[in-house]
Amino acid sequence: MAELPTMIKDLALILMVAGIVTLIFKRLKQPLVLGYIVAGFLVSPHMPYTASVADSENIHLWADIGVMFLLFSLGLDFSFKKILKMGASPVISTCTIIFSMSVLGLCVGHLFGWGEMDCIFLGGMLAMSSTTIIYKAFDDLGLRQQQFAGLVMSVLILEDILAIVMMVMLSAIANGSVGGEQMIGSVVKIGFFLVLWLVVGIFAIPLFLRSVRRLINSEVLLVVSLGLCCAMAVVSSQVGFSSAFGAFIMGSILAETVEAERIEKLVEPVKNLFGAVFFVSVGMLVDPKILIDYAAPIVALVLTILLGQSIFGTFSFMLGGESLKSAMRCGFSMAQIGEFSFIIASLGLSLGVISHFLYPVVVAVSVITTFLTPYMIRLATPAYAHLEHRLPSKLIRLLNRMTMSHAQTQEQSKWKQLLLQMSVNTVVYSILSSASIFLMFTLVLPFTRKLLPGWELHWYANAITGVLTVLLISPFLRAMVMKKNRSEEFKALWAESIRNRLPLLLTIFVRVMIAVGFVFYICNYLSRFTNAVMLTIGLIVVVLIILSRWTKKNSITLERLFIQNLRSRDIEAQVHGKKRPLYEGRLLDRDVHIADFSVPANSRWAGQTLKQLALARKYGVHVSSILRGGRRINIPDADDLLFPGDVLQVIGSDSQFTAFRQAVERDVFGEDPEMEKREMKLRQLVIGANSPFIGKTLIESGIREVYSCMVVGLEEGKESLSPCKPNRRFAEGDIIWVVGEQEALDRLFS
Repeated sequence: MAELPTMIKDLALILMVAGIVTLIFKRLKQPLVLGYIVAGFLVSPHMPYTASVADSENIHLWADIGVMFLLFSLGLDFSFKKILKMGASPVISTCTIIFSMSVLGLCVGHLFGWGEMDCIFLGGMLAMSSTTIIYKAFDDLGLRQQQFAGLVMSVLILEDILAIVMMVMLSAIANGSVGGEQMIGSVVKIGFFLVLWLVVGIFAIPLFLRSVRRLINSEVLLVVSLGLCCAMAVVSSQVGFSSAFGAFIMGSILAETVEAERIEKLVEPVKNLFGAVFFVSVGMLVDPKILIDYAAPIVALVLTILLGQSIFGTFSFMLGGESLKSAMRCGFSMAQIGEFSFIIASLGLSLGVISHFLYPVVVAVSVITTFLTPYMIRLATPAYAHLEHRLPSKLIRLLNRMTMSHAQTQEQSKWKQLLLQMSVNTVVYSILSSASIFLMFTLVLPFTRKLLPGWELHWYANAITGVLTVLLISPFLRAMVMKKNRSEEFKALWAESIRNRLPLLLTIFVRVMIAVGFVFYICNYLSRFTNAVMLTIGLIVVVLIILSRWTKKNSITLERLFIQNLRSRDIEAQVHGKKRPLYEGRLLDRDVHIADFSVPANSRWAGQTLKQLALARKYGVHVSSILRGGRRINIPDADDLLFPGDVLQVIGSDSQFTAFRQAVERDVFGEDPEMEKREMKLRQLVIGANSPFIGKTLIESGIREVYSCMVVGLEEGKESLSPCKPNRRFAEGDIIWVVGEQEALDRLFS
């Protein structure tokens, strides 16, 4: 019999021990993450009294896959649109917390004389609070619905995003890119690829999924999703980022698709499996000897997190505009580290830049702070009460008025909004143009030069590539120059003052020059014209692009398709009644809004058409849509029937809704007072010589219409009843079986 591979034996040991330990932790109502860590410690070589994993290298490989799927799932639960709607307050709080805790980590590391890279990575680990642990603590304490809990979760989401960026930055630092220019280059590189992947991904992937939607079942969708995740991880690694970063980006792209919820449910078991292996691998690195030797640093780091988050976390939320009491509750809630600290530590170990003692130290700190989290959350309110008694009341009022908002004139607000929109458009379309030029020069130019070899044909190959490149980026250049030139802000500023017109024209000129710069670069790369000639060519090409109807049409089509893909999940939510239509906001200005009403199962309206019900005439309301199962019937006509369970989306005023709701609740069948009489019974009927049914067909007998009974079969001496044909005439001696209520059967037999 063949010997089982070591990897299978190790996996069996890990999953069995993890299953038993997590059951215990579940019973004790402790976070499962801690259970996995304890399980990892039990199966590690550091625990001599239990069976140990034989090949830890394979486990670390599976753990890397676990990190990738963890971040993929995090991306699926993340939406860039939600971040943009948060405003500046959570961003200010998050950046302040990360900066403060990173500096504290650096200082503590230097106090203990640790190496430079140990201190840098330690700062990153201490800056990341645990989303999973805090969410669980809020849930257990019944605080999840409170306002401060929502603020904390917003900051945690932003921390997770910045943790991804921090991992990329730490990788750059570990590879020696510590100079100012290198760091700026790394940030620009992150921004470039982040925007490029998101824009291209949100444009292309929803189109792909939409085109194959009818072919995809759950199994295929899981394979396709994980395939896209792994493909993006490979691409991310190829351009110098971590595979986890690519997995997170792909999850964020898929989060904007209609299939996001299905993918999230399908991927969850895979994430849980590999995530468990990752956290078990974290526990395997815990060495009791190291914990004893580094007991003092562990205690110091625990106190650093508790005091640092309590003080700097509170201050950060106050900078974001929260009152002192709310800020203290938020800051005290974040006093722990968790999964991202382990991921950053794993990154440091894989890069070989941090000491081996740091990982188990951070794990121990995480375990201790996790156990203390509920107590820190409860401590916030008494701490505020104590502080309120000790501090002067004037100082408390001054602190409560702290805010980052500044008064702005209406004109300043319009300028700010317009310039921000123009800047974002220019950056996005510049990145798309740059990526298109790179692909054309990398793939198409060598191909055309092979098709047209020789020095004489070399220039033809360059010219063809140049023309194709300009045609490819022309929609982007036109959108860069023309978009927002007819916006409401632009028109309002133009009409308000003559002084605004020169700056507005300057914004157009700057964007035209940027567009000319792209054409200039293409000409400069492919030709040997003088600078003046190339600038002239660039200006002429940009003017032709602006005037071209073909370019305008393609530019608008691409942008609309992108916006539709970006809104596809919102549209799906509206179609299935999970979200109200966007036009509802306009109705509110006119004292009219939309409400949902369910047709009860016992409604008298069921089976009637909208014309028969005459809802508009009776109640003044209009049915805009009917939600039926997975279908949405928009603008139903008068002949559409209503069914039990239908959800009606109705437009009307509050008074009309009141009357309509009363009618929905009133027009129902009441409880049957004679329910016992509705029992159905089966009886045998023998057609006698005096029976009125002799010589009549089943239809002529009136058994169904007159007596409310039903003939289920004819007994002819066979094993089963024969069907009674409608045109067969009854004869003396026929035996039929009928079913009906007792009262109906009595009338039939009498």
